[in-house]
Amino acid sequence: MSRSSKKGPYVYPRLLKKIAKLKVGDPTVIKTWARDSEISPEMVGYTFGVYNGKNFINVKATEEMVGHRLGEFSLTRKFVKHGGKIQRELEQKKEMARQETKTQPLNK
Repeated sequence: MSRSSKKGPYVYPRLLKKIAKLKVGDPTVIKTWARDSEISPEMVGYTFGVYNGKNFINVKATEEMVGHRLGEFSLTRKFVKHGGKIQRELEQKKEMARQETKTQPLNK
């Protein structure tokens, strides 16, 4: 369920304090564990280090991100390909075919 519209968006108060100390476009990364905090218009232009459970992922807030949560841009799971040995062989064949097409001369 989403947050009630009468309550308004949830923005972590400490983030707003940290933003107030910096200038827009400042290269410093604002580290945060508040993945549930929404991106507000005041946050646009700043870079946040959002914790994903293992390390901090840099997220630069843009206009299109306003209204979304910080955690949406810092994934917590890493996808590992399916297939194993057979999949690796297929990928090697594709790579070999790609390299062959690059090395063939163009006839014009």
